[in-house]
Amino acid sequence: MTKKDPQTPSIQVLSRAFALLDVLATHQDPVPLKELSEKTGLHPSTAHRILNDLAAGRLVDRPEAGAYRLGMRLLELGNLVKARLDVRDAAIGPMRELHKLTHQPVNLSVRQGDEIVYIERTYSERSGMQVVRAVGGRAPLHLTSVGKLFLAHEDPQRVRAYATRTGLAGHTRNSLTDLAALERELARVRRDAVARDDEELELGVRCMAAGIFDDQGKLVAGLSVSAPADRLEESWLDRVKGTASQISQSLGFRG
Repeated sequence: MTKKDPQTPSIQVLSRAFALLDVLATHQDPVPLKELSEKTGLHPSTAHRILNDLAAGRLVDRPEAGAYRLGMRLLELGNLVKARLDVRDAAIGPMRELHKLTHQPVNLSVRQGDEIVYIERTYSERSGMQVVRAVGGRAPLHLTSVGKLFLAHEDPQRVRAYATRTGLAGHTRNSLTDLAALERELARVRRDAVARDDEELELGVRCMAAGIFDDQGKLVAGLSVSAPADRLEESWLDRVKGTASQISQSLGFRG
């Protein structure tokens, strides 16, 4: 006896309905019944019957005779799901897994004005470093890996305005306090889709970070690993990016 795929609906009509919705999701314009039938392998009469039922539930619209598109009820339901999503809830599980790999603090940060705010952290006493920036702590954008991610997504005029407002004050001898140097750094961030802090906020501590995006492609948070300067491993970089991507997908990002 063949074991049933747990991801496959046990009710055939639901499987067929999902197939029709998947085809409609790939088109912005109404799709003719004939094309829907061909792409799903359903007989036209079967597809027509299911589409009529979906239309009755407002999951599908019929803007013209014989053609269909996704219905407004899907938008209403999607907005309810989106409202329920929280970046902290989506991130905490993947953050713990990343911490198991690195044994170093893993941080989740968001932007507020000219600073980043740490909203979640996973770490252990075995990490061998003093965590100065507690949850709720703040730091200037240009001195942190996550802050650089946000600045890299700004247009040049806004970056220059930030530099004017803050004066690019430094915390250590490694801090980027020159606008031209910061702009070169941000160009690298845009190229590599990853940002670094090389003892720029705290001496003895280095960080690497990747961005977290929502369903509209907006950068909403950053995920970073911080470690003693001599313990940060380049091999972690792909895992940081992969974990950030996993969290983004949980928020609906499909980029």
